[in-house]
Amino acid sequence: MSALTLAEAVERRRLLEVRSSTVDLDLTQGDEVFGSVTVIRFACTSPGAASFVDVKPVTLLRAVLNGRELDPATLVDGRLPLDGLAAENELLVEAVMGYSRTGEGMHRFVDPADGEAYVYTQAFLDDGPRFFASFDQPDLKAAYEVSVTAPEDWTVVANSLAGRQEGGRWEFAPTPPISNYLVAVVAGPLFTVRSEHDGIPLGLHCRRSLAPYLEADAEEMLDTTRRSFDHYHRVFDQRYPFDSYDQCFVPEFNAGAMENPGCVTFRDEFVFRSAVTDTEREERAIVIAHEMAHMWFGDLVTMRWWDDLWLNESFAEFLAYTVVSESTRFTGAWTGFAAARKSWGYDADQRPSTHPVAPESVDDTAEALQNFDGISYSKGAAALRQLVGWLGEEAFFKGVNSYFQQHAFGNAALADLLQALAASSGRDVHAWAERWLRTTGVDTLRVEPAETGEDSGGRGGARIRHTSADGQLRPLLITAATYERAADGHLVLRARRPLDLPAEPEHELDSVGAGDPDLLLLNDTDLGFVKIRLDDRSWRTVTESLGGVPEELARAVLWGAARDMVRDGELDPEGYLELVAAHLPGEASAHLVQSVLGFSRSTVADQYLTPDRRPAGLGLLAGVGRDLLRRTEGGPDDVTGLRLLAVRSLIASSSTPAELAVLQSWREEGGVPGGPLLDPELSWQLLLRLCVLGAAGEAEIAAELVRDTSATGLEGAARCRAALPDPAAKEAAWTALFDSDLSNYLIAATAQGFWQPEQHELLGDLPQRYFEAVVDTAQRRGPAVGRLLSRYGFPAYHATEETVAAAETCLARTDLTAALRRGLVDQVDDLRRAVRARQAAAK
Repeated sequence: MSALTLAEAVERRRLLEVRSSTVDLDLTQGDEVFGSVTVIRFACTSPGAASFVDVKPVTLLRAVLNGRELDPATLVDGRLPLDGLAAENELLVEAVMGYSRTGEGMHRFVDPADGEAYVYTQAFLDDGPRFFASFDQPDLKAAYEVSVTAPEDWTVVANSLAGRQEGGRWEFAPTPPISNYLVAVVAGPLFTVRSEHDGIPLGLHCRRSLAPYLEADAEEMLDTTRRSFDHYHRVFDQRYPFDSYDQCFVPEFNAGAMENPGCVTFRDEFVFRSAVTDTEREERAIVIAHEMAHMWFGDLVTMRWWDDLWLNESFAEFLAYTVVSESTRFTGAWTGFAAARKSWGYDADQRPSTHPVAPESVDDTAEALQNFDGISYSKGAAALRQLVGWLGEEAFFKGVNSYFQQHAFGNAALADLLQALAASSGRDVHAWAERWLRTTGVDTLRVEPAETGEDSGGRGGARIRHTSADGQLRPLLITAATYERAADGHLVLRARRPLDLPAEPEHELDSVGAGDPDLLLLNDTDLGFVKIRLDDRSWRTVTESLGGVPEELARAVLWGAARDMVRDGELDPEGYLELVAAHLPGEASAHLVQSVLGFSRSTVADQYLTPDRRPAGLGLLAGVGRDLLRRTEGGPDDVTGLRLLAVRSLIASSSTPAELAVLQSWREEGGVPGGPLLDPELSWQLLLRLCVLGAAGEAEIAAELVRDTSATGLEGAARCRAALPDPAAKEAAWTALFDSDLSNYLIAATAQGFWQPEQHELLGDLPQRYFEAVVDTAQRRGPAVGRLLSRYGFPAYHATEETVAAAETCLARTDLTAALRRGLVDQVDDLRRAVRARQAAAK
């Protein structure tokens, strides 16, 4: 279907102003389709002009414009022409719509645990017309009045309070003006927990089979919700602008969550069925706070067009980490940002697909969809940390509140916010924006000896060399710290000082404290979005004493630097794993253990190590897992989840007969000696590893499915079956991926199981065949499946020149969908890094 272009949106906004919209949905028409009746009242500034409305039905039954029947046959590619418009207009569109299985539009899910059906909407970007007619662009806001006819035993949730409900009929109060992509409906035999805070009705909702798990965590989620509201009400003059706040945990959701006002939808993996780490609970709190921030940034004031996506996502990301670190028990949230989230932005900003945080323009909605990435989220949030540090919190929030006051329930652009911030601070915010928001690329700060030829071991000061791949340097507010080694091998913080570095290629650092430090660390509090490189003496200190750095956040910065060095070819993969083996077993931070082990296993071991060196790498990681397991045995309750992380890592890295025997014993005993028990998540993870290595098969998968009949059980079985080292299993999985109509989550699970480095001989030429099959499937099934197949279905393990060549041939095609092309571009960039790492190791 045609993407809406910026030029088309500007013209339609020039012509039209939407007064109101009513949406009436009938969810009682069977398993495949539902009824949709939309009435839009709108004005036209040029009577007699023509425009179009967006609608993507199975069947367009009827369209009536100002009492005149329109020909349904004129609907082409999701657009219904509207000609002869009056000054004031009423349009009725009656259609039969189709349920989605890919999380786009109105998604329908049947819970395998009990056979109950659930539906929910995702109107994001251009998916709204899949369930109601609209002028589908963010700057044509309207008050929406939604009605739903549903089975009588269902609960229906929408953007506002239900004004009347009788039998299966639900009628909701009109909303304030909102963009059409924020209209939401969730329905089914929902389990609900209700509360109230500060006069705001609160609700938590999930499918019935998850009721015990939601009930167990409801107070924690509601506590985060209350604390987030209190924080936002402290810093924003505008109170929460909608009449209620429901949080709905829905199945097979493509995003982490969606900020529909009054009806936030979350992927229901956030309703934890199995044991989780404290970092995973922290992540859930951050997502809750992130979506609530959107009630102001995105819902109250909405970007005019998708080039200002950062006004939504960068602000929500920044505010979420701020709220969680300052107003909940998760005071180390910014360490989690440094340890894991920020690398998403660094990686994205170094790929060919990079773009500015705030691009000058985004041509159409297909391009806009690709910008929901690490740049718009984590780089944008990091840039805002710089801005707040430069302006000061008081001036920043004064400007933000002025922005809300001027544009409440309307639309705004980058210039509007900058004007408000400039007025509140008296600073040249526009120049800052040109440097940080309009450019691309990551700056690097490299510490060098102060004098050319001076031994790096003796320094009273140092030179900082400031570079960027795009040649456009950005000013940086960071800190620098010096450490000295104590007698016990631990490092002691000697001094810390702020650095305000202009956008210049060299900076002289006279001293940070007195004397000659063992470690000089730039950006030690992670305030800057910048890569760092240490001088030789500091790096030797890190290799010997990284675990002895006292601050968790500083250790996160150092692990991030090591990660960047591996990706940039400045540290060989085995050297990185030696660093892991030396320092991670004694690490107390779950943030760092989780992020370092994840990168070590999925990137370093599976992609950067050559096949002949991979077994040694896995053995090293398995040893780290055993060391962590021994260290946490018999200790206090595993509050942060270190022991759970050790078990997960040990399962994923086991490969020898002795290690497999240990996994088999855990499976037979139903748990790890000393804990944890094998709950559903661990059971499926363990079985997957056994299946990969040929130590389990269909009989074990079937038995596990008997124990776990849930949706995640079906996904676990699909993952395990795709991972079996058997030609018939691989053929069945290939068919499921590229020639079926599986739901989005089953596609992802199958893809996750399919490519296994241990099976490179069995997989043969399938990595090359992938590039032909994925193009056809992405065209047939749409952007959501295209993204999944480029993310999880890509043969990343096969880091060879042949795979790169096949990928480049594929990218040269002109028939790739926008979502698939973006996914492949990113994957191929990572693949090239892996190839270079393998080639360097072979020399």
